[in-house]
Amino acid sequence: MSRTTTAAARCRREAGAGANRWVVLVVLCVSLLLVALDATVLHVAVPAVTEDLRPGAIELLWIVDVYPLVCASLLILFGTLGDRIGRRRVLLLGYALFGVASGIAAFSGNAQLLIGARALLGIGGAMIMPATLSILRDVFPDRRERALAIGIWSAVAAVGAAVGPLLGGFLLEHFWWGSVFLVNIPLMIVSLPVGRLLLPESHGDRDGPWDVAGALMAAAGLFGLVLGVKRLGGGEAPFGPFTLGSLLVGAVLMTAFVRRQRRRAHPLVDLSMFARPAFSTSVGCIVLAMLALVGLELIAAQYLQLVLDLSPLQTGLRLLPLTVAAMAAGLAGARLLRRFGPRAMVCFGFCLTAAAVVTLTAMGGRDNAGLLLFGFVLLGFGLETTLFGAYESMLSEAPQAQSGGAAAIGETSYQLGAGIGIALLGSVMNAAYEPGLSSVPGVPAADSAAAGHSLGEAYQVADRLGGASGAALRHAARDSFVHGLHVTLLVSAGLLLLGAVMALRLPRIMECGTPATDTGEVPGTSTGTATIPAPATEATGLPAPATGAAGFPAPGGVPAEGRASAAGPAGVPAQATAPAAFPAPAKGGVGGRASGADPADIPSPRDVAGTTETRVSA
Repeated sequence: MSRTTTAAARCRREAGAGANRWVVLVVLCVSLLLVALDATVLHVAVPAVTEDLRPGAIELLWIVDVYPLVCASLLILFGTLGDRIGRRRVLLLGYALFGVASGIAAFSGNAQLLIGARALLGIGGAMIMPATLSILRDVFPDRRERALAIGIWSAVAAVGAAVGPLLGGFLLEHFWWGSVFLVNIPLMIVSLPVGRLLLPESHGDRDGPWDVAGALMAAAGLFGLVLGVKRLGGGEAPFGPFTLGSLLVGAVLMTAFVRRQRRRAHPLVDLSMFARPAFSTSVGCIVLAMLALVGLELIAAQYLQLVLDLSPLQTGLRLLPLTVAAMAAGLAGARLLRRFGPRAMVCFGFCLTAAAVVTLTAMGGRDNAGLLLFGFVLLGFGLETTLFGAYESMLSEAPQAQSGGAAAIGETSYQLGAGIGIALLGSVMNAAYEPGLSSVPGVPAADSAAAGHSLGEAYQVADRLGGASGAALRHAARDSFVHGLHVTLLVSAGLLLLGAVMALRLPRIMECGTPATDTGEVPGTSTGTATIPAPATEATGLPAPATGAAGFPAPGGVPAEGRASAAGPAGVPAQATAPAAFPAPAKGGVGGRASGADPADIPSPRDVAGTTETRVSA
């Protein structure tokens, strides 16, 4: 190695070890903002893409869904790979791949190339999210500071999810649809050298070989499960050969993966974490929260457009308070967690969200802006509070060496919960909506059956019929939709209350111990590799190991997206383990996380409430 190269490497190491941790947080938040923006910025570009590339129905579906499908499938693989080869290394590789894929997507001349580019973006997103949160956990060894950092991180995710569609609309007014991808490239050009200079490297447990077969098994199993769940959410028959086959193959592979990990001396993911009540309960709370709300948000967006007849822009503005409230909850999360502890915080979040859902049952056929504002603010604040507390508890129970894997588990739980929620609540919505259209006076049976597929299709049938029968069908469809929405809201409230009961198993207090000395710098060695001071006691109250590996890092985000992504990092304080944050429905939902479902999407008038997933998520 030349003297110049050696000097440059020494400079990078010294910068990475001495960089102010809050500067590192800014770098990581820029990364998150990029993923959260990409989770939602394409939403408004779909019509332009369709007009230019003229994809078939199946190709358009893959353009929309391939990003979240690939991202969710690879979270465990890249999360655990970062533990093995270095989290910063995986993060920088993700940056590079994200930038290259963005350029390919922007200049795609056909649908097949765009699908491939979106798949590469999904791979890059899966590399970025767990690594980002794991690094954040190492940079903030003090648990209280880490909770504040997580709150800032999740607030940035929410900003990205909200700004994405607005930025996309602005770009489409002045440029072509490929410009929504080109915005990623300048951020990547800046993030790569800055990240290489400032971010500290960290590793997990590197004993024994990395389980390549297990990683591929988990990726294929999750791909099958997520694909099957997404098809159910899109209104496919549950016993159709492709849907049922995907679910069965995914379930078999994941069962084999679990059995394999239990037999190995050095497993890819330490499944013994699930034996800890706080960890398994937190994962269950994350799944329940997303299951109860993501599908509901898609239905609510259709209510605003199809029942209240608001434009897409007006619909987005009506949903904006939900995102703003989520940002506020993220910033206040650290203080709430210290004051009330994980158990009370998560229970309160579930109950507040359930109260918001019950309040929204007062929605009817007429616009009530004040009610919607109040309900959406409660909904956003309650959801973020729930996920913040659940992630903190989960991550503080996970071992430090498994930080990347635990981050991936959190993000995967978010994605699966969102996908299952769309399928479940969509089915409830359809079951309550369809019977109201079976006997509309003057409407033929065939037309009634077609109108029962969705409110958008009912409007089309009514316009075709015209006259008194068309008006009667339109009125009946609107009333049936509102009735179905009320039933779906009540089911969602029940699931949220179940989550509140489940949260009673979480720890009562957040044990922080003695704060770390405030040097303002990233903890690290002269080599630039982040180290964690040995804690006096772990969060569990047991003596800490001599190596100081007591705590754990953070969860991953689709989003964001949304959380993004959606998930928060956790760290190992000088005496305890760490908090987590809420990512962003990469799907662009609350928290800006990228998820299997995209609550931030505004479905088109032709979309079927709860039966067609129209989101373009990351």
